[in-house]
Amino acid sequence: MHKPLLIGAALAAFMVTPALAVGQPQSAPGAQASAQSTALAGALADYEAYLRRVDPITAGMEGDREALSRLPDPTRTGELARVAPLTALLTRLEAIDPSSLNPDEQLNRTFAAYLIRRNLEAIPLDGGRLAFSSEGGPGQTFAYLASSTRITSTADAEAWLSRISAVPSFYDAAIADARRGLDTDLVQARSVVDSALALAETDVKPREGGDILMQPFNALPATIPAAEQSRLRAGAQALIDGPVAQRRLAWRDLLKNDYQPRAPVEPGMTHRPGGRDLYAYAVRSYTTTDLTPDQVHQIGLEEVARIRARMQDEMRAAGWTGDFAGFLHFLRTDPQFYATSREQLLEKASEIAKRADDGLPALFGTLPRLPYGVRPVPREIEDSYTTGRYNPGSIQNGVAGGYIVNTSKLDQRPLYELPALTVHEAVPGHHLQIALQQEAADQPYYRRGADVTAFTEGWGLYSEFLGEEMGIYRTPYERFGRLSYEMWRACRLVADTGLHWMGWTTEQARACFRDNSALAPHNIETELQRYIGWPGQATAYKIGEIRLRQIRQKAERELGDRFDVRTFHDALLVDGPLPLDLLDARMDRWIAEQKAR
Repeated sequence: MHKPLLIGAALAAFMVTPALAVGQPQSAPGAQASAQSTALAGALADYEAYLRRVDPITAGMEGDREALSRLPDPTRTGELARVAPLTALLTRLEAIDPSSLNPDEQLNRTFAAYLIRRNLEAIPLDGGRLAFSSEGGPGQTFAYLASSTRITSTADAEAWLSRISAVPSFYDAAIADARRGLDTDLVQARSVVDSALALAETDVKPREGGDILMQPFNALPATIPAAEQSRLRAGAQALIDGPVAQRRLAWRDLLKNDYQPRAPVEPGMTHRPGGRDLYAYAVRSYTTTDLTPDQVHQIGLEEVARIRARMQDEMRAAGWTGDFAGFLHFLRTDPQFYATSREQLLEKASEIAKRADDGLPALFGTLPRLPYGVRPVPREIEDSYTTGRYNPGSIQNGVAGGYIVNTSKLDQRPLYELPALTVHEAVPGHHLQIALQQEAADQPYYRRGADVTAFTEGWGLYSEFLGEEMGIYRTPYERFGRLSYEMWRACRLVADTGLHWMGWTTEQARACFRDNSALAPHNIETELQRYIGWPGQATAYKIGEIRLRQIRQKAERELGDRFDVRTFHDALLVDGPLPLDLLDARMDRWIAEQKAR
């Protein structure tokens, strides 16, 4: 899963994680407690207003109709302007005495302060200078927005038209970010530029079926008069043919003429000015821990060894009598493991998804209202896109969640990996967790949209483990595929830190995946480019999953016969994600409450 990101936002997340602590409840005079609770409520209300103002994309997904006509300010000037309001909010939160709050209020105060500090730490680092990734730049941001926009009224159509009118300024900001990166030598590697340039070339060419930005206008409701529909479409097409087309060309030309010739071949933040400091911040931010890159690397090596032993067991269970390398070659090349058509692959993913749906009530007491669909990756971006992904939906806007399956290069999409991919991206993985977070009506606004990668991606990987309990993996090959996916995430720890901290070559990073997992060669290359272009993000998955498994083991150990997995999962998910230390504190409190019953 990738939360929809603004230009440079994914790459600006080099943010330090402050120490997290939840104060212990103490007795306090009623008037003082009431005053502090009122102060907290006021600060959180103002934080909500701030977030709705600076992030209209998330606000729009919650049904804020006014926000649907706006886009965030992506400029460096706009980013710097956030320091003052964020600092003022943090000062207010820090002035509130946590001992005068109840435990839920303490958690809200600490989490909000954590998120604000994280933003403030990121701004001086100017990570937006890395203005694109291997998956593209502004064009891909707007392709996502177009695919998730549903028009049901003239007001909706006017709102989308307003967003199209802001597309040129987004390109201008991305161009300025990239040029600032060139000026300061904080630049992407050549291979990442090549991928982004290929997508930029696609963006400037006419598309079969019309421009992606016109997609929301393809099926306007009959309640909009025909003349009005024509006016709206004409207005959008004029913007696309004029200023949008000009900026798409400018972006392509920047990458081709200015950036690509200066992009270094060697990957890794360690080779960039200030890159080691930036990467250390990124690891702490994405994992929400104080782990160093060296510690993360060591955890990865230990996980590789542990998982490899389990893979050997499943290899023997499949009846293979040869060596491990031979088994990987067999899995990567035997036709029995591959779909013969795009439709067959999509249908198989849908069948697994329905089996996963069937197993949810046994593991979860609370399920989301929002459904999800199984959809193919758009063909214009599939070559550089990952194997699968989840796109959040919006129950307020009538948009289902989306489990997105890459149906290209069928000989690189093995069916034995599809069950693990499905439970990670759909249910009980990203769709279940994110939809519940979006529907957490009792929680403050900031918690319904909080982006905590270690939790979100840790949950996705934990869900692959849950697939074992659900009976999703039916053969030794599918169980090996599940372990191969877990090995993929362990190798992420090794490769990401190797590339960006230890100065590894791409071949050194590639070796972990090639020699220890059954990932297809194309998938390995796609993933490597993602790690090179998005430093640190890949470290969150395994770190988060390890902590979630530890929390469950502790609950099972301390509660014994009283442990109920449905209640446990509700306690983890229903109120939304948390940084790992805060999650520990909340779940410790839950365990104590269960014991006291």
